[in-house]
Amino acid sequence: MSKSLNSMYAFNYEPKEGFLQGIIAIRARRALEKEKIDSLEKLSDYSEKEIMQLHGFGKNTMMKLKDYMKEHQMCFKEV
Repeated sequence: MSKSLNSMYAFNYEPKEGFLQGIIAIRARRALEKEKIDSLEKLSDYSEKEIMQLHGFGKNTMMKLKDYMKEHQMCFKEV
């Protein structure tokens, strides 16, 4: 008997808690994770334009991210 893809996916997938969870969508978080950006300090080393080029980032996500960074007295690198 073969396993369904859904059961294999659920078994193998464990979402990571952490950086920006509940703030931005998982696609955008994964894009940051792929670039090894896992803190606001690392994120502030990038310009807004550089982050917008990552898969999963659009106007809405960027707005949420900028608001979150502002709350924590951080901002993107100036170009």
